[in-house]
Amino acid sequence: MKLQRVTLSGINTYKLPVISSEETQKLFERLEQGDEQAKQELINGNLRLVLSVINKFKNRGENLDDLFQVGCLGLVKAVDNFDPKQGVKFSTYAVPMIMGEIKRYLRDDSPMRVSRSLKLLGQEAAKAKEKLRKEKPYEPTIEELASELNISREELVEALNSSSEPLSLYDPVYSDSTDPVLLVDQIKDEEERLENWVENMTLKEAIAKLPERQRNIVNRRFFKGQTQVEVSDELNISQAQVSRLEKSALLQLRKLVKEEVAANREGRSNQDD
Repeated sequence: MKLQRVTLSGINTYKLPVISSEETQKLFERLEQGDEQAKQELINGNLRLVLSVINKFKNRGENLDDLFQVGCLGLVKAVDNFDPKQGVKFSTYAVPMIMGEIKRYLRDDSPMRVSRSLKLLGQEAAKAKEKLRKEKPYEPTIEELASELNISREELVEALNSSSEPLSLYDPVYSDSTDPVLLVDQIKDEEERLENWVENMTLKEAIAKLPERQRNIVNRRFFKGQTQVEVSDELNISQAQVSRLEKSALLQLRKLVKEEVAANREGRSNQDD
C-alpha cells in the first residue's frame, strides 16, 4: 500500500524495513522457541503498520511522533499476543491493536478537543448530505460529500463514525451513468476486508447478527483494541476460549458479508431487468 509521506523526528520512514508473510511466520516460530531477537525483528519489520495507522491522523493536528510511539506499544502488544495457529495474517491482527492503543491515548489525553471537532464535522457532513440529496436524483457518494466539505474521504469516514452515523457496506463511493461502485466493491479480499472494517466503518448489520458473547468479543478486540488476555480477564473465561470464539465470529462475519453482498447485487440486478 502506498502511503503519503509522514515526517517523524529522527526516522527516515522510507527506509523502514519490510518483511514478508513467510518471514513473519518463521520469526514467530523462533519466538515460540524463546528467541528474543526474533521479537525485535518482528517489531522492526512491522513498523510500517504503525505508520499506516498514524497516517490517518496526519491532518488532525496531532503530534505524529507521539502517536508513533503509542502505536509501537500497540504493535508490541500484538506481537506478544498473536497466535499464528489461528490462521489470521499478523497485519490483520495487529492493525486494530495499534489503532486501539492510539484511540485510547487520544481519548485519555485530550478527549474534548478531539471528539468536539469530529462531532462538529460530522454534523456538517449530515447537512451536506441532505443538501446534495435535494440537488441530485441519486444518493450522494462518499467522494461527493468529501468534495463538498473540502476534506479527505478518510476524514469524512472518521467524522461520520464519531457522530453516530455509521457507513453501510453498500454506500456508494463512486457513481456515474452506470451502476455505482459500492464501498464493499473496493475491498479486495477477506483479510483486507476485515482490516478495512475495523479501521473505516461500522458494520452494525453484520455484527448484530452474532451471538451475544461473540459480538461482545468482536467489539472488545476490534473496536476497543483489547488483547485476548484482557478480554479473558474481563469475561472470566480462558484465553483459549476467547481465541476460539473470536475465530468463529470472524468466520461467521465473512459468511454474513458474502451473503449480504450476493443478496444486494441480486437485488440491483433485478431492478435493472
